[in-house]
Amino acid sequence: MKIALGCDHAGFALKETVLRVLQTAKHEVIDCGTCSCERTDYPDYAFAVCQQITTGKAERGILICGSGVGMCVTANKVKTIRACVCHDSYSARQAVEHDDLNVLCLGARIIGPALAEELVTQFVNASLNVEPRHAARRGKVQAWEDAHFK
Repeated sequence: MKIALGCDHAGFALKETVLRVLQTAKHEVIDCGTCSCERTDYPDYAFAVCQQITTGKAERGILICGSGVGMCVTANKVKTIRACVCHDSYSARQAVEHDDLNVLCLGARIIGPALAEELVTQFVNASLNVEPRHAARRGKVQAWEDAHFK
């Protein structure tokens, strides 16, 4: 799977862990930065990752900042992006299965490397559940997005 990866300065150390996990699992990673602990603005990296997805260069994305929240809010401003902060394994898997999550957001000041590894593994190994009840709910969200996002 092609996965775009991005972080701000607060997420840089955890990004190295996530990168290793993805590469070990033989995923193709598009590193959208940042490349140091020097202070940066998270929206720059959130938009860079989202652009990789919206242009079809990546299938999914992972964003890391201090809490995960800033990245999540920013990513969800982009049409077709469905981003969520996940700090437990169930949510990281279930959000893909039920809600077609395509961007996982992590808080480097909230979780450690071991939990990040588990969350990333759950996220990338999850598949969309095509049961009618889930598809109908996703359809309602898609209809809203189509009507309100330009």
